Amino acid sequence: MEKKFAIARIAKPFGMKGGVRLAPLSRYCDDYISDRPIYLGDTENSNKEIELLEKIADGKHVRCIFKGINTRSKAEAVNGKYVYVEVTSDDEINQISADLIGYTVVTDTGDLVGELAEILWLPVNDIYVIRKDDREILIPVIPEVIKSIYAANRIVEITPMDGLLD
Repeated sequence: MEKKFAIARIAKPFGMKGGVRLAPLSRYCDDYISDRPIYLGDTENSNKEIELLEKIADGKHVRCIFKGINTRSKAEAVNGKYVYVEVTSDDEINQISADLIGYTVVTDTGDLVGELAEILWLPVNDIYVIRKDDREILIPVIPEVIKSIYAANRIVEITPMDGLLD
């Protein structure tokens, strides 16, 4: 199953020839923008495929030039729109989707851990912030810990490492 995932937002135009500056919404932005078809639009269901002509790294932001956006006014017209890529249910990017907020987190033995309240995007790896009662638990989003995501049941299954839930 494929769906479109927002990986960046157009932050502002740059230059006079239609360049735009992207604000990444995912640590996977650089990887996905380079090797997949790109879509530009307001929502997952309202967008059009667009060709990337050039990508330039710029600190935390990425500057891009897209085919058909070749003037400053055209770049200003797409300001605030989102850049989407197609992903499958197996793509790692699904593990950091904002859609997971509110999912129930359980261990692989069936014990309730809590509710996924927030996802932190950190330099080394992403972190799930799990809340249960007045307690907050931080879970690294790594393959050794995150075992399965069951969208139909709104459940994230984990295999906790020693001391992770203490």
